[in-house]
Amino acid sequence: MSTRLVQINMKAHDDSALGRFWAEALGWGIDSEGPGVTNLEPVGFAYPDPVAVCIDIIARPEPKTVKNRVHLDLATTSTAHQAELVARLKDLGATLADVGQGDVPWTVMADPEGNEFCVLEPRPVYRDTGPIAAVVVDCADPRGMARFWGEAMDWTLHEVTDDQATMRSAKGVGPYLEFLRTPDTKSVWNRVHLDVGPYLGDDPAAEAARLRALGATDPDFDQSAIHWTVLADPEGNEFCLLSPR
Repeated sequence: MSTRLVQINMKAHDDSALGRFWAEALGWGIDSEGPGVTNLEPVGFAYPDPVAVCIDIIARPEPKTVKNRVHLDLATTSTAHQAELVARLKDLGATLADVGQGDVPWTVMADPEGNEFCVLEPRPVYRDTGPIAAVVVDCADPRGMARFWGEAMDWTLHEVTDDQATMRSAKGVGPYLEFLRTPDTKSVWNRVHLDVGPYLGDDPAAEAARLRALGATDPDFDQSAIHWTVLADPEGNEFCLLSPR
């Protein structure tokens, strides 16, 4: 058994408005499961497919209080494209953000609800990822995160150092998943988190047990009203184990 990263879950005060922003930013389509839930995926996409990691935006009343520990890096093909994308995102409602990055070749921005993301300078490694180059997770121990997520998912580990670990779908398509060493510590429930899915025919309960055996834990809250399983990785980052599809 194994899982794979299928989407990013993002909390928002106004899921519809934030969904419109990200749909325009990525050139994706918008769908909705009901009030308070907005789904984004590429036009013509057949879920789940590793060619893209979708975005699920959920309405929640809690305010954003700290820098997100999960963010998106957007890909560009040239310095001109990077400048054009930054300008277009500003027109859509994004702002420049300072997270202590200093003088770097990428541009740090925040969406209309303050969620940080980066517009990268052109890098050959991201030339075929689509608009999202990478999903980036802040952590204290990239090697430890690579061990857990390398066994939790069937993705391929491309690089691991003391400062960064990088994974991608075994099919060599779609965005990367990166674990970046940062000095910040987790202090609140993550407003952006990973959603993973088992394969069709797998037993979700058995998969949840396997993930716990690898080091996942159960966050302290009542899960009786949901049909998926919420777990936390070894650094306490919440993630959802969805139903097989």
